[in-house]
Parts: sequence; structure tokens; C-alpha cells
Amino acid sequence: MKKYIIYILILLFSALTYAQETDVTIEKDTTQLQEVILIGQRKLSKYRQEKTLSSIDDYLEKSNKITMIKRGNYAWEPTMNNMTSERLNVTIDGMQIFGACTDKMDPITSYVDVSNLEKVSIGSGQEGTENGHSIGGGIDLRLPRSKYYDNGFKTSADLGYETNGNYRTAGLDVAYSGNKFYMNADGIYRKSDNYDAGNNKEVLYSQFEKYNLSFQAGYKLSDNHSMDANLIYDKATDVGYPALPMDVSLAEALITSLTHTYKNDSTFIKSWESKLYFNTVTHIMDDSKRPDVPIRMDMPGWSDTYGFYSKVGLEEKNHRLLFNLNGFYNRSIAEMTMYPNDPNESVMFMYTWPDIRTLYSGLFVKDAITISDKETLNVSTRLGFHNNTIGDQVGLESLQIFYPELTDSKNRFLKSFATDYQFKTKSYDASFGVGYGERAPSVSEGYGFFLFNSFDNYDYIGNPTLNNEKSLEANIKTNYYQNRFKIGVEASYFYIMDYIIGEIDPTLSAMTIGANGVRIYKALSNASIFDVYINSSYDFTEKLSLNATVGYNYGSGSNGENLPLIKPFSYVAEVAYYTTKFNAALQLEGNGNQSRYSSFYGEDNTAEYAVLNLNLGNIIHWNSNRIIFKYGIENILDAEYSTYADWNNIPRQGRNFYMNVSYVF
Repeated sequence: MKKYIIYILILLFSALTYAQETDVTIEKDTTQLQEVILIGQRKLSKYRQEKTLSSIDDYLEKSNKITMIKRGNYAWEPTMNNMTSERLNVTIDGMQIFGACTDKMDPITSYVDVSNLEKVSIGSGQEGTENGHSIGGGIDLRLPRSKYYDNGFKTSADLGYETNGNYRTAGLDVAYSGNKFYMNADGIYRKSDNYDAGNNKEVLYSQFEKYNLSFQAGYKLSDNHSMDANLIYDKATDVGYPALPMDVSLAEALITSLTHTYKNDSTFIKSWESKLYFNTVTHIMDDSKRPDVPIRMDMPGWSDTYGFYSKVGLEEKNHRLLFNLNGFYNRSIAEMTMYPNDPNESVMFMYTWPDIRTLYSGLFVKDAITISDKETLNVSTRLGFHNNTIGDQVGLESLQIFYPELTDSKNRFLKSFATDYQFKTKSYDASFGVGYGERAPSVSEGYGFFLFNSFDNYDYIGNPTLNNEKSLEANIKTNYYQNRFKIGVEASYFYIMDYIIGEIDPTLSAMTIGANGVRIYKALSNASIFDVYINSSYDFTEKLSLNATVGYNYGSGSNGENLPLIKPFSYVAEVAYYTTKFNAALQLEGNGNQSRYSSFYGEDNTAEYAVLNLNLGNIIHWNSNRIIFKYGIENILDAEYSTYADWNNIPRQGRNFYMNVSYVF
């Protein structure tokens, strides 16, 4: 019966707006093919708003293009266009930052919180190369802009509680704004015990504790010039990863920047923003809380990045030009120490990232050409120089076992190009784009040394001789509007050459006890990835709306095998009611059976699922203050399920009651 209900909903609603709801809204810029997720965490939105204290991971999942890979209850890895983080460019306010974990337990998104951010810019494929090269796209986590509002002090406090996992959240924000000076300081604390999957099944090692502090200040030098300073400190401890053989005792980041901004609407140069930045990440994996481990290990990692960018915006007649000159220097080190259970055996040590130093400099140029009041043509390119150097002699000699001719340095030249045409009227809009892009192998793909992947149970060895991965892409998006009804289609296709993926080497023996063997990163001649989403919404009245989305994805390599982690058929349907002081939404979301799974790369069949959620909200005005309540039930029917993106089939949360309270004064 449940299947029939789902299919009827899909046929009726035919798709959208999980990506266009809540307090998170996604907009379309008339000169960019980018989604913009606005993080107005203390506002009641026109559409369904979920928790005011949602994590950044929850916000990102509102986009059709993005899915989060879950290895536990914390630090989910974003994927875009069915491509994992190696093929994406994830930045914080244009700043490059790199995780320090060889197992991707600390994606960049885990080192910021909603309290730091104003919006998230999402550029699919080569639309996302403003801040760096990528194949799948770019995600820029944007910090708030300068706030010279002259409204004095403002303060807000947040509290949240969820029954599943005994999850507690608290936040405080203090801001001052004057004519010449502003400052903002905020902090947020999150703590969760083990959560329960459906049917009250406890998921061990899913606990975490984290706090995040940020400070921002700015001074207006003149009407056109200002300086801003930003600092973010993020620390997580006692983080369990139930899908992995190890947990995390510490994930810590310090992110700093100094920015000069020039703006002048009456000159040829409309804006000029220059930033210097530094960030450092420390990440420590350990298995000390796991029982009966074959051999205990400590696996710390460190990543330091120094960088800059200078962005200039120009306007001349029907041209809007953007130039972005940027560069960074990164140093990534990771090591593993193994302690045998037999005290008579020696402790073993090796570098898993042998002090890899990456130097990059590049130039991005974009021209948005206004052809008419209905038509826009965008053309962009990025050119960059990329160098990797192995800083540790022992690490170099270890890799030379497999690559005898390997030297300690490797230079690469990277290129990308994109163009798209947009047409817009009152009743419909359409865009068509093509692009070409390249990326260098990641540190793990190029220089990783016996990195264990619990997904397919193989050790991985990097390959410094890999060619640049290259991609040809095409995309289309169109929407039709008729009174209260909207329907649209968006699709993209990627043809990726020299597709980097691990291939089994039967001549090598695994380092990890119990591993199936060793894979070495090599390149398929090509791979194809395709996705399509049908989007629609209907407003019955100004207060009542119906929204839905359905999507289909496909991925295959030149070896005839399905690519791993390709999203199956998916859907979301929602009915939402809202007024100025109250809103409610009932939502159904799910995936179909993952029939095209990749057993060759360690994937198995994931069964279909459907979950039902209820979200409610109230706002109370008290003098000049506001109190916002957000409450609801997630997974109302307590379904026991996993998705294709849940590492090693780790089950999702079961039924969860939550309440968020925000007081703005």
C-alpha cells in the first residue's frame, strides 16, 4: 500500500522544492548558474522552516545537486553531481582549506557552523571554478558581509533539544554596529549521545561533542574602502564513527583572514576585494574505545594552508567582468603508529601522507554579456599552475618502491572553460551550458600510502604519475510558470576522461589486518555521469502550497562497471502551510531500490525507503524582541532504513522529536 501512495504523490506533484523551502531558500542569479542557499537561521520563512539550529550538513542537503555521505552522526561529506570531495572545490568565503584526515572524516564543511555563515553558493560543474579547479562543481561557504547599520548592540540566544540521541544545542550571538565600526562574536555548542535507528536499535559509536566560536570585525576607512578581520575556531572531541573501524579524539581548526574591500558604483571598477588568509587543521583518529581491535593504532594528521585572492568586478556597457587572481600553499602530513598487542613486538610507524606540499596559483575570468533584457551569455575560464612536492625523504623512498623513477616534485598546468546562454520571460526561463575542466589528483590519490577504505575493504596506494582528470559537460535547465503552478526540468551530463579510481593489484599484500587486498589509484579511459530532476510546485492559496521533486541518476565507467555512490531514483513531496506567525509542513521523502549498485567497487544493494516528517513553527513578538519556536517529528513512522550514501549501510535515525527556541533581543 505504501508504494501506491508514493507513486500517486509523484504523479500528482511531479517534483520540486525540497531545495526551495524553509528558511533556506535557493535563488537563481540572472547572470550565474549558481544556487544560493540563504542561511537566515532566526527568521520564519514564507515556506516550511525546519530547525533554526540545523547543522550546515542539513542545509546543504536542500539542494538537488548535493548529497551528504554519512559515516556517523557528524561531519558528513558533501557530494555534487554524484562526485565525491576529490572532484569538488569546497571553500570558506573563497579561502582554500584542506582536511587533515586520510579517511575523509573531516570534510571542510565540518569546520564551520550556521552561526558563522550568511549563505552558501553552489556552482555545478565548471560554473563552480571561481575559487579553484574542479570537475563536479564548487561550494563556497560565505561569511557575513560588512554590517555598518548603526543600530548599536543586538543579541540573540538559541537552545535546542532532540530526543533521539539526547542531542543538545546552545548558541549565543552578540553584535555591535556603528557608522564606522562593527563587530560580531558568536558561539555554538553541540553534544549528542549514541542515536537510535528505527525500532529503537542503538547505533554504537555515534556520539559527538563540538563547539564553534567566531569573531568578525570591520572598520570603514572611507565611503569606498573598508577592512574586515575574521577568526573561526572549531573543536570537536569524542566523535564516534560507527561506519568506520576508528573514532576521532580531536578535530580542531583555526581559520583566520584579513580582507580589504573597495566599492564604487560610479566608476569603471565597481568592486575590488583582496584577502590574505591562514588556516590550520589538526585531526587525530584512534581506536582506544573499540573492543577487541587486532592492533591498536593512532593516526594523527595536520594540514596548514596560506593563501590569498584578489577579485575585481568591472562593468562596461553590456559587459560585467570578474577577475579573480588567487593562490595558496598547503602542507599535509598524516602518519600511523601501530601498537601490537604482544608487548614483545616492536611498535610500527609509517607516513600515510608523506609531508605533501601543494603550491597553486591561478586566474579566473568571467564575462556576463547582456544581449537583451531577456538574454544573457556567460563565458568564463580558469588557468592555473599546480605543484606537488614530497617533503619527507622516508615518504619519498616508500613511494619509490612502487614508482622507482619518482622524483620529489611534480608540476601540472590546469585549464577550464565554460559558457552558458540564458533566456528569461515572465512565463518561462531556460539555460543551456557546456564546459571543459581539469583537476589534479588529490593528496590521497597521488601520494597516499596504504590508506584503508572500509567501504570496499581494500588498502589504497597513491599514484603520482596520474594524468590530470578531464571532463566535458553539458547542462540544461528550464522552468515554466502559469499562475500558481510551476514546473521545471534540470539535467547535466559529464564525460570524464582519465577517470581516477582504485584498481586491484593482485601482486601486493594488504597492510591492514583483514583487508581483501590492495588497490592502486589508476585511471579509466572514461566514465559517464548523468542526472535529471523534474521540479514542480503549486500554491493553492497564499498560505497553502504543494511541492515535490523526483530525480534520476546514472554513472558508468569504460570498464563496463557501474560507478559507486550514484544516487538511485529519489523523490520528495510536501504540503506546507504558513502565516506570518505560524507555519507547518508535512513531508514525504525517499529513494527507490538501488538496482544499479557497484559490487565491483564494494557497494551492495540498498533497499527502497520512505520517511514522513512533520515540521512546525511559531513566532512571538514581545515589544521589540522576538521568540521563535521550531518543533516537529522526524521519521514519524520510525522506519528502519539506510540510503545509498550511508557508509557500510549504517542505519539512519529513527523517530526523533525536536524543539528549537531562539530569542532575539
